[in-house]
Amino acid sequence: MAKAPKAPIVDRDLIRELTKLLEETGLTEIEIEQDGQRVRVARNAAPAAAAPRTVATAVSQPVAATIDPLKHPGVVISPMVGTAYAAPEPGAKPFIEIGTLVKAGDTLLVVEAMKTMNQIPAPRAGTVIQILFEDGQPVEFGEPLVIVE
Repeated sequence: MAKAPKAPIVDRDLIRELTKLLEETGLTEIEIEQDGQRVRVARNAAPAAAAPRTVATAVSQPVAATIDPLKHPGVVISPMVGTAYAAPEPGAKPFIEIGTLVKAGDTLLVVEAMKTMNQIPAPRAGTVIQILFEDGQPVEFGEPLVIVE
């Protein structure tokens, strides 16, 4: 008889502590990794009339950062040197987040080069599993930006 897969152990005290830290600092997201287990706590920005919602996820698989992004078949690389932006304008909702389902041709991000905003499209349909750039970060030609699986 096969054993059922072991459910990930979630440290509720750690999640409470991270949630409190989010509230104290005004951050919208915090993520830590320890012993191959990753915990991410994020709160969505909500309209002024509603309270922010806090979401916690625990991941027991090894962190995907150990995989070379350039070898992943779903990697989206920068076609130019410029500055990567996650949203169409400051303060706007990002084009994608981890877990976003995209269709081929959907805009993933923009890269500003020589005062021109260049939309970077999804090369195929799938789910965004990694975002490898920081909003407003300079990027190089050929640098991995997003992984769509």
